[in-house]
Amino acid sequence: MCFNALVSNTDDHPRNHALIAHDRDWRLSPAYDLTPYPHVSMERRDLAMICGDAGRYANADNLLSQHARFLLDEPDARSILGTMAERVSANWYGFMRAAGVSEADCARISGAFLYPGFGHAVATGH
Repeated sequence: MCFNALVSNTDDHPRNHALIAHDRDWRLSPAYDLTPYPHVSMERRDLAMICGDAGRYANADNLLSQHARFLLDEPDARSILGTMAERVSANWYGFMRAAGVSEADCARISGAFLYPGFGHAVATGH
């Protein structure tokens, strides 16, 4: 859910979240069906699924509001979200170019990654 919010993937329906049983241990499946969508709004974006106390609002505070449901205390949840935000920020462009996305298309989708309303500063504690 956090990654979907960080890359503005608003097609985050329940069928895009899966578990795999391997040797009796359940784990999240690898991510799939992710599409960064550069919205017009830079202030607010919503996911398809409810992700926190503020409903579908795709921002750091809302995602962090449900940290206890994932058995995380707030500092650990904030650290995980901050690390994810830093990795998305540092790597999205190189990943896209390595996958063959043109420079022009990277420019078109750049607004999908860590949009200003996400509250990156809140998530990383900066």
